[in-house]
Amino acid sequence: MRHRVQALLLVLCGLGLLHVSLFSDLYLRYVKAGLRPALITSGALLLVLGLLAAALDGRADAHEPAYDGSEGDHDHDHSGDHDRVGGHGHGGDGPGGHHDHSTMPRIAWLLFLPALSLLLYAPPALGAYTASRANEKAVKQQSRFDRLPATSPLPITLTDFTQRVQQDRGRSIKGRSLWMTGFVTPARQGGGWYLTRIIFNCCAADSQSIRIRVYGAPALPHDTWVSVTGTWHPQGTLGTKSAVPALDVSATQRISPPVNAYTDSLPLTPS
Repeated sequence: MRHRVQALLLVLCGLGLLHVSLFSDLYLRYVKAGLRPALITSGALLLVLGLLAAALDGRADAHEPAYDGSEGDHDHDHSGDHDRVGGHGHGGDGPGGHHDHSTMPRIAWLLFLPALSLLLYAPPALGAYTASRANEKAVKQQSRFDRLPATSPLPITLTDFTQRVQQDRGRSIKGRSLWMTGFVTPARQGGGWYLTRIIFNCCAADSQSIRIRVYGAPALPHDTWVSVTGTWHPQGTLGTKSAVPALDVSATQRISPPVNAYTDSLPLTPS
């Protein structure tokens, strides 16, 4: 029985991994896109191992000789005599008895829950709750910045915006109409909200967030994905660490969450 359950668990885990990585984009809720081949390989390997274990277990059962019970009375008599004489039978559950190790501990059945969840229930995407508790992503130091195109509004990532606000001595974003996308995270102090992105370095366990304070627009429900257009909100000295990454928003539009939500990517469609 135990071997069959172990084989079934391997099969379910393999099918679950293949379901989220090969037949859907759900794996992007757990890991970066570059790890998809590894997930597919792991799922296929678990599936093959599970099927192989089930086949070998079935073959072993087919070759096992049937028990006809011919020695049952003899063994019973001896075990009974031993129980009467020494009080320690080998067939009992006492300290000297024989225990059946062919069944799994009950708690081991909990291992089926994560396997089934991959097949039947996809956890919701990370959002405002995680962003409010995740480490904020530190932007890289940059001494030189490329010239910005003349497009207006200018599509820009939250990371690039933050870098230019605090490091670009040329103040290239001053007065520019900017366009960014992200989801809504409520501000803890002073009301208002942040435009936020969660970024995976590898997987959900090491997620970090980057956010831009929004001014001039009413707060939307948290986790709402939006496209915003606006200009830098003057606070601090632009191009230095004293400058605050914030935006005076002139237009806000709700959008559908992107397929790969855990990257700080440019907007894909005009607002």
